[in-house]
Parts: sequence; structure tokens; C-alpha cells
Amino acid sequence: MKIPYVNLDKQYLQEKNQLKKIFDNVLSSGEYVGGKFVNEFEKNISKYCNTKYCVSLNSGTDALTLALHILGVRKGDEVITTPNSFIASTAVIVHLGAKPVFVDVLDDQNMNTDLIEKKITNKTKVIMPVHLTGRMCQMDKIMKIAKKYNLKVVEDAAQSIGSSYKGKKAGSYGDIGCFSAHPLKNLNAIGDSGYITTNSRKIYLILQDLKNHGMTNRNIVKNFGYVSRMDNLQAAILNFRLKNLDNLISTRKKNLKLYKKYILTKKINIIEDKIYEKNSYHTFVIQTPDRDRLKMYLKKNGINTSIHYPIPIHLQPASKKLGYKKGDYPVTERQAKRILTLPINQFLKVKEIKFISNKINQFFDHE
Repeated sequence: MKIPYVNLDKQYLQEKNQLKKIFDNVLSSGEYVGGKFVNEFEKNISKYCNTKYCVSLNSGTDALTLALHILGVRKGDEVITTPNSFIASTAVIVHLGAKPVFVDVLDDQNMNTDLIEKKITNKTKVIMPVHLTGRMCQMDKIMKIAKKYNLKVVEDAAQSIGSSYKGKKAGSYGDIGCFSAHPLKNLNAIGDSGYITTNSRKIYLILQDLKNHGMTNRNIVKNFGYVSRMDNLQAAILNFRLKNLDNLISTRKKNLKLYKKYILTKKINIIEDKIYEKNSYHTFVIQTPDRDRLKMYLKKNGINTSIHYPIPIHLQPASKKLGYKKGDYPVTERQAKRILTLPINQFLKVKEIKFISNKINQFFDHE
């Protein structure tokens, strides 16, 4: 049996007829960059995330860049975030000339809020929690700290569309929420796309100009900006797929329950969701000290897995100039050696989940 980690080809086959109609509608409209589908998408997302505004962009990385830019992050400033995210979370801080100040994480891979305050200095401008794997950070505590020190909050919600924490959706807590619609995300485009959510009309209006060269109209440039516009085709596809997002998340949750039913070994750790968390299950991560050998064993049995992420950001070659060293973030570093991401996509069959689970059980039975 061959089991892929993701299954985008099956998604296309499932949606083929609808996608062809979308292609025809967009191409016949003559509106390719921006347009009515982009406008509809922004309205749909703001409604879904329970925020006043949404700004469509070209990628999740652009969302982070523009969010920090508009909040005034510049050379010499500091942004507090975590070292176990995708590299973009740190790269955007560095590109703006600011310094990433890392906070170690909890067992669930999210920011340890108890460590934030000791990292705050007079240079701190923004706290940027990363909602990893589809589970949100402890946003009530983060917002309380931000208010105490008069700091801005940017949610890196790239992996958490549809997630909520204590009744509030991802992207609705902070000053700005940043999302990715990369093909591997739960709400996915057929190329790079991203978007921002906010409740600030001022931020919304500035971003609408900033993403389009800074142009307030065809002839006037108030501030030099960026080029980060969502294509009308991507927006139309995202509008279509957004209608099924909650069902997709529900299916992934059912897959997780099946894993928990069929994985019998006690030699792996599966983080439990708290009653006030709604996880969107962007990824399903287990933890085990035998990660590398288990990954190889599963691969030999036709099961593709992944690791998010094997090298912490502070230990990447690109981070040498930041001044961090091995041992600075022990929980992150330990998890990087233990985490393994199993397939959880909505196209998995029960027999495939049983097969994966049985192979995991067999691996540890032979230890």
C-alpha cells in the first residue's frame, strides 16, 4: 500500500468540474488581477473569521511582511516570536532590519506565554505568536501582556484558518492576523496566495494601498508600497473551497480520532486538545525519541511522512549572525528530534489509517 502525505491530485479530481467552470468564469470576465471575486473573498473571510476587514495578498509571507511594516517595525526594533516555525516567520523580521527575539515553546509546540515578559525590552515592538499545526496559542494571556506593555500583536495564523481559542477565531485576537493559502493549507489556492484580517479600518485602508504599489488611484502614489495582489482566479477558487472548509476540518478531526483508536503503543506522545480549543488539524504531529527510525520504517512500508520542522530557526545557517546557539531553546531543540507529521488529509480512507497505525504499533512491538 502506498499512502502519500498529501493528496492534491485527488482534490483536483473531486473538484474538476467545478474548477473548470471557475476557470471559464474568471477568464471570460477579463479581470485577472483583482476583481469581483477578490472583493467577494475579502468579505467572505472577514465574515468567517469574525473580523471587520480582510485584505487579500499574494502569500502568507507577504502578509507577515506587510503586517510588521504597517505596525512600524524597522531597523533596531525587536519582535518576539518562536524558533520552531516555518522560516518565513523569522525571515520577514530580519528583512525589515529588526531582530527576532525567540521564546521557547510548550509541549504542544506553541509559544510558552510564561516566558514572554522576561524577553520584553524598550526595543520590543510586536509579539508574533505562531499558531502551529492548527492549534492556537494562549491568546488571552498574550493579549494581556501586550496591553500591559503597549505592544502590538500579529498572529501568524498561516496554519490555522478555522481554528479557535476560547470561542474566538484565529486572526481575530491580535491587531493583525496573517494567513497563507498555499496549496498545502486547509484552505488552499492553486498557487501562492495569502490574506490579512484586522478590526482596524485604518490598517485595512493603508494595506489596500500598500499592497498595490502604494497607489491610492491610478495616478497617485501616497507611499511607496509593495506588489502583493491576489489574482482573481485564486480568489474565485478560494471562495469555492471556503464553503467546504468546515467539513474538511471535521473530516480531519475524524481521522485524528481514528488514529487515537488504532495506535495502541504508549511509546509515542499525541498532544490532546483542550476543551476550549478548536484545532483545524493542518497537521497531525506525534512525538517519539525513535522518530528517525520510525520515519524510515514507515517509508519502507509505503507511508510518506514529514517533519515540521527538523532544524529550529535559531540553528539554521542563515541565523548565525543573530547570535543564538545550541541549547538556547531546549524544548524546541528536543522536539525537533522527536516530532513526526503523519498523513491526516481529508482523502485518507479508514483502511489507510488502520494500516499506518498498525505499522506504528508493529515498529514499537519489535523494539
